[in-house]
Amino acid sequence: MATAPRSLDTISLCSTVSSCPDRNGFYGGFQRTDKPKEPLSKAQIIAREKKWLYMIENWSIYMSKNYKKIRDRCRKGIPKSVRPKAWFYLSGAYLLKNKNPNVYQDLLKKPGNPATIEEIKKDKHRQFPFHEMFLDEQKVGQIELFNVLKAYSIYNPKVGFCQAQAPIAAFLLMHLPAEDAFWVFVSVCDVYLQDYFIPGLEVIQNDAGILEGLLKKTCPPVYRHLQKHKVEPLLYMTDWFLCAMTRTLPWETLLRVWDCFLAEGIRVIFKVALVIIGASLSRHKVRKTCTGLCETLAVLRSPEDHIVEEEFLINNMMRLNLRVEDFQIEHTRQKARRAKQKAQQEAESSGHRRNMPTL
Repeated sequence: MATAPRSLDTISLCSTVSSCPDRNGFYGGFQRTDKPKEPLSKAQIIAREKKWLYMIENWSIYMSKNYKKIRDRCRKGIPKSVRPKAWFYLSGAYLLKNKNPNVYQDLLKKPGNPATIEEIKKDKHRQFPFHEMFLDEQKVGQIELFNVLKAYSIYNPKVGFCQAQAPIAAFLLMHLPAEDAFWVFVSVCDVYLQDYFIPGLEVIQNDAGILEGLLKKTCPPVYRHLQKHKVEPLLYMTDWFLCAMTRTLPWETLLRVWDCFLAEGIRVIFKVALVIIGASLSRHKVRKTCTGLCETLAVLRSPEDHIVEEEFLINNMMRLNLRVEDFQIEHTRQKARRAKQKAQQEAESSGHRRNMPTL
């Protein structure tokens, strides 16, 4: 193996890289794909492309009258040539862009919050350091990544900038022109992952409880194992959810997951997480070797290759016996539980203040 095109100051699981990028632009790293499979014939690919192009040309009709067809075709996988435009429409970014002409360019002209800008500058070089777009500061990737993150921090000052947003923005820039990527990014942050990046991370804490409840339903033995060893969901699922799996899955799997994610929303990330957790700890032999918190976390944080392989993960995700109502029930349950906890904390705090001696 040859040395990297430039020295990289980012920690990676892969210390050696190729002298040539793969078809997705990766010189190295765990998301590099040396031998991607092509399960479909050229005729099948062309047929799917035509179906998608027709669907996009008649998007409003399909969305209002035949959304199930969109969802089903997303689950099969969007053709690579159509994926950028499909994501642009699936996310609703095309509507945002049409409603806000010239806004992206106007945002780029504004200075932004100095502290936020400095944070973005420090973080932008850490994203996909083995990808051809992000190899150094002079590459267009890092320049556009800075622009997208800066523009969003001004567009939505309530959120500003969170480090977990950067891999999502970088991921989108690999597929879309900067302005289109910005509007997809806005939709992901403000709709799909609404309030995920607000300080305090209250939403991710609530979703951790939902994930735990769904795991109890889908895989009771694994749920009991995690309870026994006090393995809290936030210890392993935070990065999965905040970064929408962009730093977790092999590339081809990630693309398929995002095809579904942009069509069906956050439920897809829950399902991916449930498959990873369930498949990693489903065997009694594995659970027996995980004698404590650390051993269990090690298994969950480094799932075996076959578990995150494209067909295995997607197929098992679709087979999960979960309805929309199951998510709604768990959401209501967690909301009530957190409201009860908050009331108890306020009552305890109030009682503490009343018992404090006066001067």
